[in-house]
Amino acid sequence: MKQAFFITATDTGVGKTIVTSVLGVLAQEHGLRVGVMKPVQCGGDDAQFLKKVLRADDDIKRINPYFVKDPLSPHLVLSRAKIKFDIKKVKKEFSYLKEKYDVVFVEGAGGFLVPITDNYFMADLVKDLDLKVIVVSRLGLGTINHTLLTIEQIRQKGLHLTGVIFNETKKEAKGIPEKTNPFSIQQLSGVSILGQIPFLKKLNRRHIQEKCSGPIDIKRILKSFPIKKTVELVDDDKKYVWHPFTQMKDWTNGQPLIIDKAEGSFLIDSDGNSYLDGVSSLWVNVHGHNHPRMNRGIIEQLNKLDHSTLLGLANSPSIELAKKLVKIAPKGLEKVFYSDNGSTSVEIAIKMAYQYWQNIGCTKKRKLVHLANSYHGDTLGSVSVGGIDLFHKVYRDLIIETVKVNFPDCYRAPKGKKYPDYAFECLDKFETILKREYQDIAAFIVEPIVQGAAGMIIWPKGILKRIETLCRKYDIIFIVDEVATGFGRTGKMFACEHEKVHPDILCLAKGLTGGVLPLAATLTTKKIFDGFIFDYETQKTFFHGHTFTGNPICCAAALANLEIFGKEKTLKSLHPKIKFLQKELQKFYDIKCVGDVRQKGFMVGIELVKNRSTKEAFDWKEKAGIKVCEKARERGVILRPLGNVIVLMPPLSISREELKILCDVTYWAIKEVLEV
Repeated sequence: MKQAFFITATDTGVGKTIVTSVLGVLAQEHGLRVGVMKPVQCGGDDAQFLKKVLRADDDIKRINPYFVKDPLSPHLVLSRAKIKFDIKKVKKEFSYLKEKYDVVFVEGAGGFLVPITDNYFMADLVKDLDLKVIVVSRLGLGTINHTLLTIEQIRQKGLHLTGVIFNETKKEAKGIPEKTNPFSIQQLSGVSILGQIPFLKKLNRRHIQEKCSGPIDIKRILKSFPIKKTVELVDDDKKYVWHPFTQMKDWTNGQPLIIDKAEGSFLIDSDGNSYLDGVSSLWVNVHGHNHPRMNRGIIEQLNKLDHSTLLGLANSPSIELAKKLVKIAPKGLEKVFYSDNGSTSVEIAIKMAYQYWQNIGCTKKRKLVHLANSYHGDTLGSVSVGGIDLFHKVYRDLIIETVKVNFPDCYRAPKGKKYPDYAFECLDKFETILKREYQDIAAFIVEPIVQGAAGMIIWPKGILKRIETLCRKYDIIFIVDEVATGFGRTGKMFACEHEKVHPDILCLAKGLTGGVLPLAATLTTKKIFDGFIFDYETQKTFFHGHTFTGNPICCAAALANLEIFGKEKTLKSLHPKIKFLQKELQKFYDIKCVGDVRQKGFMVGIELVKNRSTKEAFDWKEKAGIKVCEKARERGVILRPLGNVIVLMPPLSISREELKILCDVTYWAIKEVLEV
């Protein structure tokens, strides 16, 4: 297995170059082909020295892509020299070296947190190149503090720390610190001490071999990272894990993809292969994986408070988040009730709506209304207001009765009915029901504008507003489920904003934390909240809650998510990409088996049909959607179908170039699988 290590240090002058040369020479003595790299060098001749000692035949510009004469911090010296650092250039040279050699040693400039630019650090470079880290430390006073701080930063970044090497930079008598520091650091940190390089009078291969072969066990270093092989992980997964929405008979007969890491728009499997995350890890990721601001917010909160119940207590992050959610939510929503996923946010909404009417004496208002092809989650309450037989039929005997409103997939409207008139006609028919039964109806719940699980069905303009108008007219609580559509997915922060709709209850989850941690929120008006304000003995409290309601770490993630929306102007930068995506999607109509392409913002459904003119669907047994998504993996794109509908829902942070890849690979996969 090819390997690559990053050599960093606790501070300058510790001897990274010496350690890099020692490790390289010893690895070569064991018959390995060794490459070396110094991505950024500020003064000195370290790269030339490493090239010479390791007898590398690579061009010096490949070994050292960025060189500036002044011995200053990289972010200063590159700026002064008007040199723009480009990580793509470094990655290109590193990829060449990694392909050519068995092991590559990459030496940093200064310490682990030295800035290369104003917002890009050595630590970021290590992450981008996916390197294992070796820390070089001195022996004297200050060693313990500097080394432990470096170790802590490496761990917080989620990087693999191979261990610490001590280097004697000069010949001097050893006192108590020099004799005890290695043991102390190992004991305090739990990190392996990989050896101690003695002071080297001569820096040539022979002297290194003579003096360092004993103190440094290169075999141990090269074998020091316990990575479980993919085969073992697959076997253990099949043995122990039950996957959601997955036919496990097919799963256990297949070859599961094991995701090990993620960065930006990409997921990385246990073999190191990268895949474009075309569905935002089930419609949740917003700003890309491993966003530094998200990570920092979570770590900072973890170091203060991990969890404290909201039953009888409060915590700072949940208060701050509630205030910010009310500020950005549709006008009129003033109270926030927390839970942990989309299903529970809906469960809370329908229980609130039902109990509200009971509390204020309108006891006949018990019925819940939903659309025929709706999906609101998998708990029994949310299943009750779901209308997709595939997901809900088996549980019909367990759930409450509801009123189901026929509402069209306008692509498949009945013969003689036209888009968009048929959608409004369905609501006209519903109003006739309301005139008779409104006194019995407690609430109407909808997914606004886009019905996701139904196959990315896009509503005609004006439908959402019409539903709101009906609810107001007949005194029905209007619940809007923005679990999937919220946080920018439709091009606005909330889909309600497209038609200036103000619900009585708003359900949020998925993108609430940027797709990082489980958190949900159910927002209500003060009117509904006041319907629960009674004397304690009346027992009209909202008796509902979860153990992790308002968890501080999850709330901190959500706060970081909202901060990124502001600082990176996420919604503003999204609109040009939405237009680009719209243009790219037009080419799918060139494929005969594509019947319809539906888009609202970054929510896309591509419906596959056996016959475009008759709209005949592929039989369920043919697994058309599944096969297309499996094919896309061959070219590094992760998709997940909804039956015969291929869903595209990438992170909002995806680049235009990555969007092009997503569309091109999806187009190719459909043609490869279905155009035969």
